[in-house]
Amino acid sequence: MAKKSRAAGGAGTPATVLAASSGVAYTLHSYVHDPTATSYGLEAAEALGVSTSRVFKTLVVKIDSGLAIGVVPVDSSLSLKAVAAALGTKRAEMADPAAATRATGYVLGGISPLGQKTVLPTILDESASAYSTVFVSAGRRGLEIELDPADLVRLTHALVARIATGNAS
Repeated sequence: MAKKSRAAGGAGTPATVLAASSGVAYTLHSYVHDPTATSYGLEAAEALGVSTSRVFKTLVVKIDSGLAIGVVPVDSSLSLKAVAAALGTKRAEMADPAAATRATGYVLGGISPLGQKTVLPTILDESASAYSTVFVSAGRRGLEIELDPADLVRLTHALVARIATGNAS
């Protein structure tokens, strides 16, 4: 299990504050973000030397009742149909980037499922359970938090379902 560490990446973010205050074990990993990167998640996996199936991206979707979060491996796509089914809503679509930033308090490429400004319904792809730890954004570009997927579920009150399509699931 990873040890709690705040050394990497400097000052705390709402995501790291939540993890620390909850007492979960986690490790922060920082890297120099390349502003020309076209995929923040793939950039993180490459920079950290971690399999793309263990690094998860946080995507904000619009559903009938508002916004929700889908967390899937960076080497896959989010199935909007699966998200809608898991949340018991008729449809889901990708949220407007400005709405995602307002609701979460994070910038695109740094949206964490943890410590969001507004608590949103969250679904974690079931593939996360295959690993003892997974990586998600720690709240800014160039900073990832590694933690047990069960802790991620607990801290976000996430549902776990098959919502990824493509390479990972």
